[in-house]
Amino acid sequence: MQKEYPEKSIEFVRCIAEGNLVALHTHQTWPRNEEYITMDFFRFDEEGKICEHWDAIQKIPETSANPNKMY
Repeated sequence: MQKEYPEKSIEFVRCIAEGNLVALHTHQTWPRNEEYITMDFFRFDEEGKICEHWDAIQKIPETSANPNKMY
């Protein structure tokens, strides 16, 4: 994806690991300044390789009903 979108940036907001599970909460800025919040969850096998991955992504709305951030 870095080759296809070299101007895309990812800020890691939170990284949590416990046992063979890792969770990432990120703020992504894509071309044309589109901003997204993502959550990625990984499970690793005994050899340290990713064997499962789940994710969720949501575009940050331009206006919000409240002053709270999404991260």
